[in-house]
Amino acid sequence: MSAAMAEPLPATLRGQAVAALATADLDLKRELTLRAGERWFARTLGLSGPSDPPLPDRPGRPERPTLVAPRHVPKRSVHTAEGRVAMIHALAHIELNAIDLALDIVARFAGQPVPRTFFDGWMTVAMEEAKHFGLLSRRLESLGSSYGAMPAHDGLWQAVGVTADDLTARLAVVPLILEARGLDVTPSLLIKLREVGDGETAEILEIIYEDEKKHVAIGAKWFRFLCARERLDPARRFQELVRLCFRGEIKPPFNDRARAEAGLTPTFYRSLSPLSS
Repeated sequence: MSAAMAEPLPATLRGQAVAALATADLDLKRELTLRAGERWFARTLGLSGPSDPPLPDRPGRPERPTLVAPRHVPKRSVHTAEGRVAMIHALAHIELNAIDLALDIVARFAGQPVPRTFFDGWMTVAMEEAKHFGLLSRRLESLGSSYGAMPAHDGLWQAVGVTADDLTARLAVVPLILEARGLDVTPSLLIKLREVGDGETAEILEIIYEDEKKHVAIGAKWFRFLCARERLDPARRFQELVRLCFRGEIKPPFNDRARAEAGLTPTFYRSLSPLSS
């Protein structure tokens, strides 16, 4: 256990999620996330309390990587050693943001009238994203690099600002758009990695892919729950929120089977694609 972990932690899930979110020490961020999840599932933490620390505007980050516009991020490719390192670095950056996005959902919406099992789901996500970041970070180190060695972009965290006051919008944008995209692109990436003989990276992405299916399913479950409570059609509400809150494109290829298994059927997203017929 690190020296920082010896310091007293808040006695609530929200407080511990904020502590993990705020730290710039990435090893400690993973430790705090895993410990908060373990204590929450052991039911030794309350949900929130008046002495919880305030939610930070941004997650804690080390000095590196430098954040740049997406066009300045190094080119990624499976066909060269340098390109694969750039790809793994980009994936590690995505997973780090995913840890913080899950922690932010827990901390920001702890006062919402939702069942406690809602927080079970999002702590599962946070803990698995912490696992993914660790796997990718160690893979970078085995290839002679490290997380932070290359520039990265800040696009993922922008989803927080536009959905800060609306849990339904947050679920639409983060799990049902950003995570669902991983279901679309990972299968072909796995094939390419195995073709070039990088089975170690492929094994890590296989783990991430299987976990992402669960994460999209958690998002779809609670999105449908909130829509049902308001007597709203979930597919129509999803489309409204995407047009309101998401600036990117929803474009194919779509992994319709994996999406549907997670509860995200084509009626949600097909009409949003600029290439839909």
